[in-house]
Amino acid sequence: MKRISFIIYHLSFSLALSLALSACSGVSVPENYNQADGLPTIYPDYADVTIPVNIAPLSLQLEQTEATDAVVRYSSGDEEILCGGLQAQPDISDWHALCDKAKGGDITVDVYAKSGDQWTRYQPFAIHVSTDSIDPYISYRLISPSYVTYEELTLNQRCLENYDEQVMVDNLLCSTEKDGQCVNCHNYQMYNPGRMQFHARQNHGGTIIVYDGNIRKVNMKNDSVISAGVYPTWHPTLPLIVYSTNKTSQSFHTRNLNKIEVSDAASDLIVYDIEKNEVANVENDSTEFEVYPFWAPDGKTLYYCSAHFEFRDTISHGAEVFMRASDVKYNIYKKAFDPQTRRFGPREMVFQADTLGAGVIGLDTLRTDTLGLSATLPRVSPDGRYLLFTLGRYGVFHIWHHEADLWLMDLQTGDVRPMEEINSKDTESYHSWSSNGRWVIFSTRRTDGNFTRPFIAHVDKDGHGSKPFELPQEDPNYHHEFMKSYNIPEFMRGPVTITPQQFADVLKNDNVEPARFVGRR
Repeated sequence: MKRISFIIYHLSFSLALSLALSACSGVSVPENYNQADGLPTIYPDYADVTIPVNIAPLSLQLEQTEATDAVVRYSSGDEEILCGGLQAQPDISDWHALCDKAKGGDITVDVYAKSGDQWTRYQPFAIHVSTDSIDPYISYRLISPSYVTYEELTLNQRCLENYDEQVMVDNLLCSTEKDGQCVNCHNYQMYNPGRMQFHARQNHGGTIIVYDGNIRKVNMKNDSVISAGVYPTWHPTLPLIVYSTNKTSQSFHTRNLNKIEVSDAASDLIVYDIEKNEVANVENDSTEFEVYPFWAPDGKTLYYCSAHFEFRDTISHGAEVFMRASDVKYNIYKKAFDPQTRRFGPREMVFQADTLGAGVIGLDTLRTDTLGLSATLPRVSPDGRYLLFTLGRYGVFHIWHHEADLWLMDLQTGDVRPMEEINSKDTESYHSWSSNGRWVIFSTRRTDGNFTRPFIAHVDKDGHGSKPFELPQEDPNYHHEFMKSYNIPEFMRGPVTITPQQFADVLKNDNVEPARFVGRR
């Protein structure tokens, strides 16, 4: 059946109402039906979620196997949208009108399913419409679930207010049959798409930095640092980016449910001055793996993760890290920063995950003989109140760990807890705060255990999260069929306007002067 969506505005005069009803094209709520006790089986699961007032329509599909037809009614007060067919796809303008009407309240969703000649009405459910808006854009990396075909990846941006998606960076524009490339780790200064960076490895490798219309390629590698910049964090106001530098490798498991293990055999922290083209060490202890830096919103504190690891030197360092993978456990630290002198203070412990001890709650498969855990990806809320991070059994790359969950620390009280209202029985990892601090987006494997999908949840001023909802798609079946994972979702205040070809042209310039090394900050 053809899918139809429309909105009816209940008007005070009968002529206008009859004209509105004439646009229904025959779709109407069934008059005779049986009443079911439970909720309908729908995908995505949007029952009882909290959404931003400016989000794209929440299209859904009925997955009752016996159903041959359906009518879905979204309503708030005296306004409603009716959708006919097994897929409900509200019109964008109608949806935004309905959300504006329901702002601060609920949209009620009624689902009627037809099997044979009989209609069944399921229990209605609510979609809560927050008065808090969300940043209009996100960006993410799309990659196949195995690194075998990693070259076929892109950095994409998506408008959250509709379904528009664009490729920002196309990895294949700089790859050849002989020489491949990989792009990763896009990051922005305070959600500004005009100040962004990403890194390319292998063919035409280097770091691309966009700064107020200027696009340039930077070479940070020198004899005093492990590698070029990898995981970035842009200072909120200054032209400084802190990176981790990493010697990264991967292994593939044959029996472990965590199919791939990505590890570092070495990692340090560096800071890059965009205006001076200078790079300096921040942390480079040979017995510490420092990684995942992140600035506090006031720019006076740098958070990061570090694992203490002493090599036995009986085999290569890379092989030893893999053999002792379960020993590599990261804690969260911070360093004070003086914006005037641009100097960092000594490190301070924020969260000691590796010695938590037995009986910690929050991980489904945790046993009482656990010796410690590993904390990664610290992200501070824009108001500076909360620290959101990922906690897993061990290691640094929790996107591949099915036990990984999101945890929240109140930086005012020091209280730490698993975000049980957001977590699932599968992976939760890469996460970002919206610019107003009321929303988080994160990558999760909760849908099928194989592909990471972006989910969004509301977080109130007291740090309580709502039931997350999957990134809306015009075709609600889209993620059932899409064969790539979303990595590193980041919020943006607007779109990046540079084209993929412009990025590729800059990347192909290999005559780049190396950044000047200036010691330690």
